[in-house]
Amino acid sequence: MPSGSGSRRRRPRRAGPRLTVVLVSSSSSDEEGGEEEEEEEEESEGPRRRGGGGGEARVSATEGKAVVSGGEAEGPNLPSCPICMLAWTADGAHRVSCIPCGHVYGRYCLERWLLQCGKKKAPCPQCGKRYKENNIINLYVPEIAVPNNDLETQVLLLREKNESLEKQQAKLLEEIKEHKRQIMLHQNVIYESTSKKQKMTELTSDGTPDAEPIASLTEDIDHRNLCSFVLQNEFLVDGARVMGIDASSQVILTSGRGPGVGAEHILTKISMFARQGMQKIDLPPDTKAIRDICILPRGHAVFASLGRKLSLFSMATNNVVLQYNLPNGMLLVFDIRQTSAPLHCMMGLSTHPVHTIRSAVDGSGSRKVFSASSIGPCIWDVDGGEDRPNLLSGMENQGVCISLACAPPSSDLLVASYRPKVELPDDSATPQAITPQSPAPTGSGKLGHHTLLRRAATTSFAKDQTCSGNVSDLRMSKSAIIPCGGNQHLFAYGDESLYGVRTWRLPSFQTYTDLRPHRQPILDLRFAESSTGERYLGCLSAEKLQVFTVR
Repeated sequence: MPSGSGSRRRRPRRAGPRLTVVLVSSSSSDEEGGEEEEEEEEESEGPRRRGGGGGEARVSATEGKAVVSGGEAEGPNLPSCPICMLAWTADGAHRVSCIPCGHVYGRYCLERWLLQCGKKKAPCPQCGKRYKENNIINLYVPEIAVPNNDLETQVLLLREKNESLEKQQAKLLEEIKEHKRQIMLHQNVIYESTSKKQKMTELTSDGTPDAEPIASLTEDIDHRNLCSFVLQNEFLVDGARVMGIDASSQVILTSGRGPGVGAEHILTKISMFARQGMQKIDLPPDTKAIRDICILPRGHAVFASLGRKLSLFSMATNNVVLQYNLPNGMLLVFDIRQTSAPLHCMMGLSTHPVHTIRSAVDGSGSRKVFSASSIGPCIWDVDGGEDRPNLLSGMENQGVCISLACAPPSSDLLVASYRPKVELPDDSATPQAITPQSPAPTGSGKLGHHTLLRRAATTSFAKDQTCSGNVSDLRMSKSAIIPCGGNQHLFAYGDESLYGVRTWRLPSFQTYTDLRPHRQPILDLRFAESSTGERYLGCLSAEKLQVFTVR
């Protein structure tokens, strides 16, 4: 390089957007003269300072728009070869390439230009600096794209518009849910008002004005009614199957599969008196369908899921704390203060899965556990010396036991629900007379029966009245016994023909009232009482959850 090159003025940088190409290495021929080398060094000074040795080049970044005419052209530029104006490619004959001066072309065009010049060297079409065939350098890029600021602006605007529309959609969906809830509340009032008018008309026409009126869902209109059910709230749910009620905290846990195809099973924590108080809780990925939930003291809950798993859930942290394997037909007794292992393991009468379990304290202070599987209800003496349960007397060969309700807290009254076995003929005789029921709307299910059992001694129960009812031919449904004061009780069950809850007086099994029906069968039914005396009844179907205050 001449000695005077150090004082030479640098060319001003071209304004505007540019394509930045970083040359890892470049090679030049020694056949060019000193003056030509000086000019090439001057033109490629920037790229060479960023390069090294070797024989290839790579693109590291793009800034703005590619200027294929050396920065002289105005307006938008396309990622194309300045010679043929065709798009570059990342490989092939027309792959993107550059020459020592730094200008970028398609390789095929550079080779064709050399042939047209008929010499070993050809001038650069933009700056005139000469190059040879072995000076053509391939640029290795995964793909070729030149940013377009206008398109980027349009994309950002569309994204903002999309986010705004999504927020509007979510708001509208919430408003629709609220409108549906209000409609259901109004329908309940209309339905109950019509039912009361019809009932009063029937009583008047029968000439028995002093007869005891039916219980109201909205208010207690007669002090002789056992109790009334006041609808406090309704929640739209999607895919819920079971629930548990924490009456003291006024919180309900429901379980079901999350939205979407192949979604995992989740828990939903619902505040009973808040319109928007629903919180989705993810469970461990291997959790299968939950079949039962029980709320424990001190902010815990337990749930049993398919795969014979028992999980301890913290209501405070919304996490599964512990999991246990559950062998079929066995009873495991845990101390929730020390849950590393069960205190007792007791073998059942069969390996049939247990679908209902209740704990009670008898008159002598001894703790008993009632369970039910398909063979029938059993009683376990947890505090005594017996290692196996006893099937309650008179409950043999009654059919398939699908539910067991216990009167809290002593469980002096039990109601076991049955559906007929598949192999039994429909005209099989039953030892007890069936109490006739009023006609019900046509629905699904089978004609089963509910049997009342009264405590006769500490560990024995006597079979009492039986009534018929429409039960599920597939599900293990839930039921409840509701204390009403004065040693009076109601039995509640999700009747399949009604798609709603029917209540009966005990022990007569006289129909008391039907709660507002759902559009789908009742899947779970729970009664709970808080430490301060508030009583609640929850009714769950796949479409909605109803919460009643029991007065």
